Amino acid sequence: MRRIFLMCAVMTAIAGAECNRAAAAPEEIQVYLDDVNEPREVSLEMHINYVADGPRAAAYAGQLPTHHLLQVTPEFSYGIAKNWDAGLYLLSTLDPGGNFNANGAKLRLKYIAPTDGAFFWGMNVELGYTSRRVTENYVNAELRPILGWHSGPWLVALNPIIDAALSGEVSRAPTFVPALKIARSIGAGTQLGIEHYADMGPLHHLLPFNQQDHTLYGVLDLQRGPVDLNVGVGRGFMGAAEKWVLKMIVGIPFK
Repeated sequence: MRRIFLMCAVMTAIAGAECNRAAAAPEEIQVYLDDVNEPREVSLEMHINYVADGPRAAAYAGQLPTHHLLQVTPEFSYGIAKNWDAGLYLLSTLDPGGNFNANGAKLRLKYIAPTDGAFFWGMNVELGYTSRRVTENYVNAELRPILGWHSGPWLVALNPIIDAALSGEVSRAPTFVPALKIARSIGAGTQLGIEHYADMGPLHHLLPFNQQDHTLYGVLDLQRGPVDLNVGVGRGFMGAAEKWVLKMIVGIPFK
């Protein structure tokens, strides 16, 4: 119960924070499911994203334009208790000129509730310090509820995410950036599906639909032995700055 209370306190702090919508393509393009490390289990996920068609000019002073930008983010995670794990992200980019940049780090804490049914739920809280090359504010936080449902070959998962900036001089409200995944198993260890990511604007006053950012990905998930692979091609619609994005996530547990 103390852990749940602590997480609720963090949620309250994030909801009252200020944030900024101006950011590069996400370093982590992923819908969280019900996977969680076993106690003392260590794992690595490599997040690799490439903007094939994006803005060629900076959105703010100091930003790297995202057109042809490659982001490589190793995520190390550790099972700290039953149904709990913690993670560390190390952010980096390779720009079209071949320049490599380290862009900060993020910490996360995830809880997945035990369940025997088709429905699952959990919560992830994240705090990061990132370079202005990829986000306008240095200190940022994320609150990510995890909701999902398994039924036969079908999987549906929703992350109604709230993003917030904890630094910066300009006042901004927390933003609502939900993520949705619908997938179907098409064979042993193989799923085909779609993922949808949106930025709907300030939480207290959502933008009209035609002013929101929406990106839809066609994705393929493969599991071969201990290795998980997620690959996808995304198309940005409405106000999305990045029109075409390629993504890949490689997951490797160390047991």
